[in-house]
Amino acid sequence: MIAVDTNILVYAHREDTPWHEIALDRMVDLANSGAPWAIAWSSIHEFLAIVTHPKIYNPPTPLGKALEAIRAWQESPGLRLLGEGPGYFETLSKQATKGKVNGPKIHDARIASICLHHGVKKLWTADRDFSSFPELTCENPLV
Repeated sequence: MIAVDTNILVYAHREDTPWHEIALDRMVDLANSGAPWAIAWSSIHEFLAIVTHPKIYNPPTPLGKALEAIRAWQESPGLRLLGEGPGYFETLSKQATKGKVNGPKIHDARIASICLHHGVKKLWTADRDFSSFPELTCENPLV
């Protein structure tokens, strides 16, 4: 199963990013593939925080439009929304310790741990910080 990181969601949504077309094409292909795919709830929250932030985008995405994008992703029958569950803390502890992460990288450890906890084999991301978690295969779908 492939999970999609926040940055790919943002690029697929925001038409003013240079990676919009390719990110949107890859997301549409994934959503229409019939295969299971995933987004961590923490990435959904981060997506909302980024695209609606007036200091990041001018103009920011109105909240209603951002929520519509999430609803559209949820229409894909293969989508699994992933969160923490029983046993998650052990995965987080292991990944944070092995990755020697702290501070803001804990958020990346959270996403990696949620993915690993749910059996995700690959994370689509343009963020190189996930190299701290070698148990999770990361791929940049934009290149």
